[in-house]
Amino acid sequence: MKKEIQEKYPYLYETHLHTSESSACARSTGSEMARACKEYGYSGIFVTDHNWGGNTAIDRNLTWEKWVDAFALGYEQAKAEGNRIGLDVFFGYEAGYQGTEFLIYGIDPAWMRATPQILEASVEEQYRLVHEAGGMVIHAHPFREEAYIPEVRLYPDWVDGVEAVNATHSHSKSGGHNNPDFDAKAVEYAQKHALPMCAGSDIHGTNLFGGGIAFRHRLVSAKDYIHAICSGEDYVLTNGELWYDKLGNVIQ
Repeated sequence: MKKEIQEKYPYLYETHLHTSESSACARSTGSEMARACKEYGYSGIFVTDHNWGGNTAIDRNLTWEKWVDAFALGYEQAKAEGNRIGLDVFFGYEAGYQGTEFLIYGIDPAWMRATPQILEASVEEQYRLVHEAGGMVIHAHPFREEAYIPEVRLYPDWVDGVEAVNATHSHSKSGGHNNPDFDAKAVEYAQKHALPMCAGSDIHGTNLFGGGIAFRHRLVSAKDYIHAICSGEDYVLTNGELWYDKLGNVIQ
């Protein structure tokens, strides 16, 4: 079945990935992550490092412009390596609100530099600002329970979709956050609110899980990804071991 799925959906993308240049919890550099993902068989990756509201590796005392420049380094290193080896690399980030986190796609460092108000934005304001730029907001691992997450907070009106499959929750190699119930609750939540479902590995090093989203066609940009998710295009989700349809049902 896995071979049949991969033949039907040959373009696999890691949508949730961290680099040590920008995320304090990451163990591998952007270029190392790019090489590992290319070797695994990914068509492309989204670099989604932790922003100022999460576990960032960047000095919060820097000026805004310098902070963004430093923050983008992991992506830029991954992008340069991706260009060299034939891996598509797209920019994103993981926004943190006291433990509640969102994956932001479709913007770039230039937009961040020109939008300093995002630094103090509420969840609702974040959604508005990102949408005005043509971007997308996905609620990352909404039901994860950890010490750094004081409570589960849900914002169905202020997101475009839900990370329903997070490989750290269910992959056999995962050493943290491992509880498949987190994903089961996310699938149910997305179904209840008719929100598109996404998947990623939440990977912090080159010991890959293989999670992500697979499409029938190659993505040419982050905006292409946004269109695919928001328009109801056909795709499948995976934690690297199990495959799901876009409604969160395991493909037998």
